[in-house]
Amino acid sequence: MRIAYIAPYQGPALIQRRPIVSNLSLAARVKVEVIAQLLQENSHQIEIFSQGEVIERALKFYPAFCEPEPFHSDIPIYYASALPVRFLNAIWSSRRTVRLFKSRHRVASFDAVIIYNFKLAQINCAKCACRRMGLPVILEYEDDAFVDIAGKEEASFKVRRHLAAVRRILKLVSAGIGVSPHLLAQLPSSIPKLLLRGVVSDEIVNAKKRPPGSRRNWVVFSGTLFRTKGLEQLIKAWEIVGSPDWELHIAGDGELSDRLRRMSANIRGIVFDGLLNRRDNALLLCSAKIGINPHDLSKTPGNVFAFKIIEYLAAGVHVISTPMGTLERGLEKGITYMPDNKAETIAATLKQVIESRSYERTAAQAALQTYGPEAVSKSLNKLVKQVLPRS
Repeated sequence: MRIAYIAPYQGPALIQRRPIVSNLSLAARVKVEVIAQLLQENSHQIEIFSQGEVIERALKFYPAFCEPEPFHSDIPIYYASALPVRFLNAIWSSRRTVRLFKSRHRVASFDAVIIYNFKLAQINCAKCACRRMGLPVILEYEDDAFVDIAGKEEASFKVRRHLAAVRRILKLVSAGIGVSPHLLAQLPSSIPKLLLRGVVSDEIVNAKKRPPGSRRNWVVFSGTLFRTKGLEQLIKAWEIVGSPDWELHIAGDGELSDRLRRMSANIRGIVFDGLLNRRDNALLLCSAKIGINPHDLSKTPGNVFAFKIIEYLAAGVHVISTPMGTLERGLEKGITYMPDNKAETIAATLKQVIESRSYERTAAQAALQTYGPEAVSKSLNKLVKQVLPRS
């Protein structure tokens, strides 16, 4: 089966050629890569289409191109052109992504389409696939379209118009993949669904994992350095903790990178590891004792889920996190929740986990059993096969 994967993917060449740090999404990148690779290993042909959108306004044209450094030699990645001019940016990116998708469909017809969330490019590609090509569309639903990250509803005219389009697509999709039961409940009850909170990469599966007690005294944050991730509070908390035998490792990149480095300049034990590839990120996680996710609290639990939590658990680290909806019991064994992400709360939780040696309580086996490559591969293949007869 030939599958078009329409996602806001950001490969290495896109990061080099376009100013996208302010809208960087590292979790999306890894999840798209692993899902595409698992489908490809099940004898499906995958092509990824990304709008490669630039949100920093400028009177500059960025031409379309094909990723010269794909993560897999048999999975091509096509980026639409971009023109980040006010009132034109999203429309341009959307139409050019649809145009790319249609041109490849004419070369060799697709059998199904996966769309990642509900940006305009994904919505319009889904419409084109359903109404003009007669293709089944699988929705990969990662973030609630009806509320923001904090769980608040927006009511502007622009948002209402966008949500009307989202509701139309929800009625058209043939199957859904969601990170929480809350998101899957928004889909029609009649279609196949798959709960997929995360996907563990082969790099984490194959990395050498030492027992918790013999690992380095490291607390790790790995992900996009974005304003909702609670990173400024985390650095303030680390100063309060003041534990000379421990280090805080921050891996990733994003809009807060420079600010966080300035904040931590005079604080002992903070290490910035930069933007790591999948192998180096796996080695970092498998060397640490604690993984931390001090994400801003949402008024709607389950409207988002941090991909890094599954990575942390599978790597054998103990997780400290703000609540993000109810998890499977086997996974929650390896998590210590904190009620909010205030600096004082983060500091108190870190001290408690370190002093009580709670970091020895992990859930690697449960994470690998549920979200390891073998389990996810079977679930994805089953979902795709369910879609074909329906189409």
